[in-house]
Amino acid sequence: MVASLIKGGCLFDFLKAPVQRFQDFVVLGGRAAVNVFRGPHYTDDTFLQMDIIGVGSLPVCVMTGFFTGAVMAQQMSRALATYGATGQIGQIVSLTLVRELGPVLTALMIAGRNGSGIASELGSMKVTEQIDAMRALGTDPIQKLVVPRLLATAVVLPLLTIIADFMGILGGFVIALTLGITPDQYWSTAWRSLEFNDVGQGLLKPFAFAIVISLVGCYYGMSTTGGTQGVGRATTQAVVVSSIWIIVITFFIGRIFVNL
Repeated sequence: MVASLIKGGCLFDFLKAPVQRFQDFVVLGGRAAVNVFRGPHYTDDTFLQMDIIGVGSLPVCVMTGFFTGAVMAQQMSRALATYGATGQIGQIVSLTLVRELGPVLTALMIAGRNGSGIASELGSMKVTEQIDAMRALGTDPIQKLVVPRLLATAVVLPLLTIIADFMGILGGFVIALTLGITPDQYWSTAWRSLEFNDVGQGLLKPFAFAIVISLVGCYYGMSTTGGTQGVGRATTQAVVVSSIWIIVITFFIGRIFVNL
């Protein structure tokens, strides 16, 4: 019975669709990586996407970073007060934000705001046959649509992460002042606790997240089918898949730097 199912291919039919999607995604990523070093380069489109993704997401990242640091300092102060170590709040806030929470929360915000936007924009172009028209005119859709979004996200996401980290440390500083900690004590412990290893993974993670967010959004957008309902479905899938990969990637990068 099992042999007949395997021979007929029925046992592994459920694997065909995800394997095909993964294969198409890898092909898209490979072509986009190659096209980064090939012309023509649509510089205006790249700067436009940097403005949309970077400047447009700045208020969200600033608020997220500030209140994340404030909440962290507020909650950790209760635990540290038990051991008389309230003065170490700056160290804990800076390490946690720079290593993990800053890159991850910023990437999740960008995935929700811009990853969905990329998927919906390209999905609308796909169902209205604008991408097919682009091919008919001799323009490579990957060069025109994917590469500018990939480059823009890879540039602005690390910058947004740095801003979110600083705002988070500033939020922790505001809470520390209410606990009687002096500014010199807070800032000295905050920056002295950071090492090259911490800053390195704090900048490598958003760069990797940027590649995933942009490529996943472009993939689901360019593979949209089913009209307007398909656009909504592609948008949802792009956000969910990007968020999952952000969590997975931060685990593996964290493991690499822990071993270092």
